[in-house]
Formats: sequence, C-alpha cells, structure tokens
Amino acid sequence: MTPSDLNLASSAEIMQALGQRLREQRLAKLMTQEELSRRAGVALGAVKKLESSGKVTLETLVQVARVLGLVNELSGLFAVPAYASIADMERHAAPKRQRARKRAGVAPS
Repeated sequence: MTPSDLNLASSAEIMQALGQRLREQRLAKLMTQEELSRRAGVALGAVKKLESSGKVTLETLVQVARVLGLVNELSGLFAVPAYASIADMERHAAPKRQRARKRAGVAPS
C-alpha cells in the first residue's frame, strides 16, 4: 500500500498494512514471532495480532519497532512539515484554535 493509497484506506486497512510491513521486517531479520515477543517484552498473542490485524496498543507497536530497529521510523509520524513559502510560515504562526465552536441548538451535556 503506497502513501497515496493510505488516504483512501479505512483505519482497519491501514493498521493491517502496517502489521504486514512489520511482519516483513521481522522475517527479513530471520526472527520468529516467539523471539520478537520475548525481546520486545510483549505477549506472543500481541505479536500475532499486530501482524494479522495491526490492532495493538501504541506501546506494543513502539516496543516491537524498537526491537526491529525501526524506532527512528516513528520520528516522522505527525511531524510538522517544513515551510514551503513565507505564506505557509505565516499561516503556521497564526493563533491556533484551542477548542471547537459550540454548535447552534445543541444543549450542553
């Protein structure tokens, strides 16, 4: 799945694709699921679930990425992009909203 495909994918498809990529990384390192589980300090079931569906905790994902030598790959996630122009820089410097607007006609809960 390419980055442009991710924009069209469901959350489940994205998680499954990430799990598959981690499986490929593990296999490239000639590591068994049991060995990865032990070295990452997570349950074997968590590794199996990660590789099949991607549905694991963020902590498990980070621990597995660390063991596979991929923790630096996480540094680019959600990073603020470099400015392409002065206009981009000015937009970024504008005050950020702290909360959403109240919807008209909705009683507070």
